[in-house]
Amino acid sequence: MSNQTPTTGTTGLQTQLPGVSALVSELAAADGGIDAGHFVEPDVDEELLRFNPDDTPLMNLMLRAKKVMVKSPEVVHYVADDQRHSVTTTEAIAESSAQQTTLPLAANDQNMLRAYTTLLVQGVDGYDDTGAAVVAGKPLMLFVTGQDTTTGLPVVRAVNGPKANPTDEVCTIPAIPAGTTMVILSNALYETQKEVEPDLFLPQPTTIYLQKRGMNQVVSDYFDSQRKQIPFSKAILAEQAIQNYKVRANRSLWAGRKGKFSVQTKIGMQTIYSTEGIRWQFRRKLAAPQKWTVEKIIALAKMFFTGEDVPKTAILLAGKNLLESIQCVDYSQHPEVQVTAKTNTAGWLVTNFHTVFGDIEIKREPTLDRLGWSNSGALLGENRLVHYQRVAEHSYSERVEGEEATRTGILSWDALALKGSCHIWIDGESDGTVEAGMTNLTTWTSASGAAPEGSDLISGMVYYMMQRTTLGTGLTAPAGTLWQYDGSGWTIFEGDLF
Repeated sequence: MSNQTPTTGTTGLQTQLPGVSALVSELAAADGGIDAGHFVEPDVDEELLRFNPDDTPLMNLMLRAKKVMVKSPEVVHYVADDQRHSVTTTEAIAESSAQQTTLPLAANDQNMLRAYTTLLVQGVDGYDDTGAAVVAGKPLMLFVTGQDTTTGLPVVRAVNGPKANPTDEVCTIPAIPAGTTMVILSNALYETQKEVEPDLFLPQPTTIYLQKRGMNQVVSDYFDSQRKQIPFSKAILAEQAIQNYKVRANRSLWAGRKGKFSVQTKIGMQTIYSTEGIRWQFRRKLAAPQKWTVEKIIALAKMFFTGEDVPKTAILLAGKNLLESIQCVDYSQHPEVQVTAKTNTAGWLVTNFHTVFGDIEIKREPTLDRLGWSNSGALLGENRLVHYQRVAEHSYSERVEGEEATRTGILSWDALALKGSCHIWIDGESDGTVEAGMTNLTTWTSASGAAPEGSDLISGMVYYMMQRTTLGTGLTAPAGTLWQYDGSGWTIFEGDLF
């Protein structure tokens, strides 16, 4: 390399190297005042410029979900997959010689049962053909004849109930306890019938607000006119801006609260909508166990995959502490359980937990840590997500009025909604608190097989019995069943879960 000192040019800058070959090494000192000698454009770090999809998993799931284009920022969202399959009596029905009786039901259950519907009464045995002897293990069935004009309650008769005489065609009414679950079966029509009342399956709608989000970046003409290393600098600025846009939007998808309000703008009053995060859309919450076991993970898979709304896949987006707890489970006693690492359809490297009910893919969600939910996670059915869009996400570029600069940006107007009832929020932060508006679940096991008591007994909580449990005199809960304590006693749970 030359040791010559550059001489002064006509403008006083030291840019002249007389008698030196035009090599990069020789001309390194001839900087012209611009970062001495960097004539070679540095390579841009591809890893830095590649947007990290692992940092915003929920947003990536939303972008892969079913898209529904809408015309309004307010959408009526129906959980169409969650169909009622049973009703429960609110009062006891006394044994009677009458041929029919009204069925005591809650007000919102009365219209579920139309005329000619049949019901299977769980826990109440039916009778043999003579109507004289109870047949153990074969439940009673009821037939809905219509509705009581005064109370609006369904009127039912027994199909295989007791009879005063073996030759009687019509049965009388047996005793049916309060809290009895009745499974809704198909209707039964007479031989020439072709018209029936339509079934009332009207899911409870919720209103979803679509939130408009945007990102701007302004670059001056002077900055844009610089040629040395500017492609790298602009790429860094764009990468940082988009990454910030994505992670903030991801937090809103998780924890935003629904809102609608007006603001004064330079062109008048306008409305702002904020969308409801999926954390507040869950209908089922499971209190995270203090210690996860293989049996509890399998119980989680059972609750997820065996309801009325059965998803195709299960992905658990977990905070770091929940992920650690599950990863540290002792699998040595279950050699049949397969825990493998794989790349899923979203392109993520996940831990795949294989159970007989279905596979659970487990992935860390950094946003949960930032929101203070490191001990929690969301078990989602990927095909049970809906992405509502008013307009497709798009980018734009325009001149800034009155400035020598260009504005570029991204605009989106959308919302993410949970469809169906399969999704489960695993709560590791609230220590078993019962949350209003959802089914609150916890797992229960004890060395003696005794029921929960003291601080472990929570009114309104639904307990998944990990083992055979004695709940009281003459009342035993088999392993794998769900029971709810209402503050005074135990009942088997048949709510939104199954």
